Amino acid sequence: MHADTHPPVWGEDVVTLAVEVLRVLADPTRLQLAGLLLDEERSVSELAETLGKPGPAVSQHLAKMRMARLVTTRKQGTSVLYRVENGHVRQLVIDTIGHVEHLLDDVPAHHRMQDVVS
Repeated sequence: MHADTHPPVWGEDVVTLAVEVLRVLADPTRLQLAGLLLDEERSVSELAETLGKPGPAVSQHLAKMRMARLVTTRKQGTSVLYRVENGHVRQLVIDTIGHVEHLLDDVPAHHRMQDVVS
């Protein structure tokens, strides 16, 4: 541990954009979409079916996520596949859900999963 006890000070532009990223993820559907896209690419129709929501609504959520650079796309034939943009977004989603699981349960689901794998 080092002696520096000063908290980090970020520029206003960094803080403003960080707040916008968190605001985009603060929607239940968008957080679910991010979770579904952590480990694999999926089309709008797959995502809509999994969530039980209309395709156009899912497309609108994905467009907002894309503008915030939370997801990226790749064309495959006539389909557009979505995935989480990068490892930082992936970790943000995992850490957010992990934190909440700790708030709600003595042994959070992500710890129970580790016990099964071990």
